[in-house]
Amino acid sequence: MSPVGGTSSDMPAAPRRTGTYDARSGSVTTDDGVRLHYLEAGSGPDMLLVPGWSQTAAQWRHQIDHFARTHHVVAVDHRGHGDSDRPDHGYRIARLANDLHQLVHGLDLNGIVLVAHSMGCSVTWSYWDLFGGDRLARLVLFDEPPVLIRQPYWPDGLADRVGALYDLAVIAEVVTGLRAPGADAESLSAEFLDGMWSPAAPEEDRRWVLARNLLLPREYAGRLLLDNVVQDWRDILPRITVPTLVLGGADSLIPTAAARFTASAVPGAALRILEGRASHFAFWENPDAFNREVRAFLDAPAAADGPAGWA
Repeated sequence: MSPVGGTSSDMPAAPRRTGTYDARSGSVTTDDGVRLHYLEAGSGPDMLLVPGWSQTAAQWRHQIDHFARTHHVVAVDHRGHGDSDRPDHGYRIARLANDLHQLVHGLDLNGIVLVAHSMGCSVTWSYWDLFGGDRLARLVLFDEPPVLIRQPYWPDGLADRVGALYDLAVIAEVVTGLRAPGADAESLSAEFLDGMWSPAAPEEDRRWVLARNLLLPREYAGRLLLDNVVQDWRDILPRITVPTLVLGGADSLIPTAAARFTASAVPGAALRILEGRASHFAFWENPDAFNREVRAFLDAPAAADGPAGWA
């Protein structure tokens, strides 16, 4: 029997926040028959919000609320995540990139500002690898190293420069804990997520995000995590040809070196390091600061001769 995730009706209520957050639900169906759920709001230029590993479209609520004032905002649930279908196949970065491409064409999005968090950056880099900049106008990449696993043959200092923070043995232990029969995958997931918050994060926020994460069955989460961590996207970064903002968090478990390396490798990219509640979930914990940096990036003109002119 396939693993079963939770349902939206099982979820704790989302923590209350000010704002309108009035998004519509929709779906597209991929070429392998998987229904992908998305939230959308607003009108104007297209903005696509791409969540990370086990994260969901609903976790972008503060960005949807803010940017829907000026943009047509779409936030996607990857296959298996959130309110999308949970097939027993396709939990690979390349397949998620293909899904994203099909959603882009299914909704006829153009001139897209793509905002990606964590593993969503890997999905974005895979999208660029497979489809180039098809329909993309600008990128915002938040808190993901281009390589996650330290390689034993690397020269001294390289792992720290790229922000590769895991040894393969550590990730293998996490994946085993997610996939092994009888393992307490829910407790492991809670522990794994706990390091992504600042100490000041409210308990209700932590519980809600954990519940959102558990909508992705842990067997599938383990498959996808393993596929993500073995990737090396450094060869993609110099090929990006649209204006790009790279964001890091001063309080994140992801070293700020990862953002600095990525920004140095993408031609003309701008770099901003968030401060104050600047955890891996800074877009949730300090949305004003996150949104302010993205808004400034959107308001900056892109040079006609390429991204280097505006950074």
